[in-house]
Amino acid sequence: MGPVPLAGDMTLSHSALKGDYRRSKDSSPFNRAMVRFSPHFSFAYFALYSVMAQIQEHNVPSSYRDNILKWNGWGYEDSYFQLNKKGQVTLSGARYDMSGQVLPLLRPWFEENLGVDMSYKTPAQPRSQVKIPEPINNQEFIDHLRNLGISFSNKSQHRLVRSHGHTMHDMSMLRYGGPQRIPDLVVWPKSEEEVVMITQAACKFDVVIIPIGGGTSVSNALECPEDETRSIVSLDMALMDRILWLDDTNLLCRAQAGIVGQSFERQLNAKGFTCGHEPDSIEFSTLGGWVSTRASGMKKNKYGNIEDLLVHVNVVTPKGLIQRQCQVPRISAGPDLHQVILGSEGTLGVITEVTVKIFPLPEVKKFGSIVFPSFKHGVDFFREVAKQRCQPASLRLVDNEQFIMGQSMKLEQNSYWKQLASYCSKLYITKWKGFEINQMVAATCVFEGGQDQVDAEERRLYAIAEQFHGVIGGEENGQYGYRLTFAIAYLRDLGMEYGIMGESFETSVPWDKVINLCRNVKQLIRREAESAGVKYPVLASCRVTQVYDSGACVYFYFGFNSRGLSNALGVYDRIESAARDEIIACGGSISHHHGIGKLRKKWVPSTVGEVGISVLKSIKHELDPQNIFANGNLIDFNRSRL
Repeated sequence: MGPVPLAGDMTLSHSALKGDYRRSKDSSPFNRAMVRFSPHFSFAYFALYSVMAQIQEHNVPSSYRDNILKWNGWGYEDSYFQLNKKGQVTLSGARYDMSGQVLPLLRPWFEENLGVDMSYKTPAQPRSQVKIPEPINNQEFIDHLRNLGISFSNKSQHRLVRSHGHTMHDMSMLRYGGPQRIPDLVVWPKSEEEVVMITQAACKFDVVIIPIGGGTSVSNALECPEDETRSIVSLDMALMDRILWLDDTNLLCRAQAGIVGQSFERQLNAKGFTCGHEPDSIEFSTLGGWVSTRASGMKKNKYGNIEDLLVHVNVVTPKGLIQRQCQVPRISAGPDLHQVILGSEGTLGVITEVTVKIFPLPEVKKFGSIVFPSFKHGVDFFREVAKQRCQPASLRLVDNEQFIMGQSMKLEQNSYWKQLASYCSKLYITKWKGFEINQMVAATCVFEGGQDQVDAEERRLYAIAEQFHGVIGGEENGQYGYRLTFAIAYLRDLGMEYGIMGESFETSVPWDKVINLCRNVKQLIRREAESAGVKYPVLASCRVTQVYDSGACVYFYFGFNSRGLSNALGVYDRIESAARDEIIACGGSISHHHGIGKLRKKWVPSTVGEVGISVLKSIKHELDPQNIFANGNLIDFNRSRL
């Protein structure tokens, strides 16, 4: 039997449908043979529905996700790191401060710290070569949506970009392989009422719903379960992006859950307010996604995490709408259902509307930076700041590896005076203060508030820093550190062009375990990589990003050169899994703010216990007895029926 035509002029071989899909004759270090179809993907599976391959759509909106974002990488399509004619790294586009600028030290850093050979490339496959499975069309459901006037499409390009987040697995699948299972249909509700109608129809016609907000998940939360035989619908919240009302007396704002973070903040700023929630993904993540994953932002010290900001939330479930009777600052009415919804990751229903606290825009926003002789000095400083409860809006500490990496991302300096100032600063730190280049670390901070408040916070923080041999690094360095936050997310895509596999992960940990956990995890990453056959230098670094009374959030980055490995993704999985085991063994948590998804699900039972699992299953069973929201996140449910 010959190839079976797919939507979007693509084909899938007969052997692929039987479960034998391999991209053979390929010696890429990413081992493209790793991507294969599950045995569940058989002709019997595809025959469950009579209508196949036919393109069906109604009133499809123009979406930023389809028009301006990359389909196989992070962020905007026009923004990416590249080599100019001189072989130096630049950032394309014009969206960021460093766009169009030369980063003369970044290429040497890649070559020295990861063993990159710029002549050895592992480019991504063209989009036209991605093998996309045919949609399973539940025709009764589709006809019902059409009668209701709800927007939908089963075109391959719409389905593909809503089938993934941004894990290493997601990106490898898009760049070097093909998806095993993706949504069969995309729907775009415009209101809570339409979400209710879609959910009711899904229950009636036995269809799976997977909500999607910004698509920035790094936990495999958007990955479709391979063995799900029902039609899977991606419910895209992109059209539910309006602020519904703003209460400047009680300092509250209610918005639809699909509003993107940067749009929400921009509209609030225009009225003189801020939400204060600023995750690294704020450019693309959504308000509903923040609630669904129990998110945290870089300025939580001043404004709180999402659970501190949340006042009211509406959730559409198969059993009906969950909403509280009042929008008050606090209520004692039994267990708080908000805590059930926070972190539920799309397993119970669709978050449709959210009310959060807002704050007047600060009069002053000021950056700062501090250099310490060692990571221990920096952590001890953070601990003292937490004890005295004097942390500014944001306070972050990078280890030596990240400090050196940050220096490699400094822009080209054409000014003689800037070059001289940089040289003198380095001379002062290393010669006069005696800091070792391969030991020193840096903290960056953001102060927000009235002028007097900011001045007082700054004086107090720097006085504590001096007790731990900290040297004030200046406002410009602090500002540059935070500006890097958004541009640095594009680095992984550059690395993947040259065989680098890398990822970030995070944890929360008590203060007395921070140093040991950071040291042990970094050592384990290097040890596991070497044991797995990695022949080049390995990047293992960390930063302390959040300060609490009893502990901190620690963020890890790791990367390795996959050249010469026959199963690079398998090596990556081994390292990441071992690192999480080490984190837990050292007293850290399963996650601080990235959530569980399917990536960390195996550690949930030991985290919440047997009774905890039973409680979660009972809630799921009560709200979703048909398992309509069967994305497979958090814990295992029977994906067909509960």
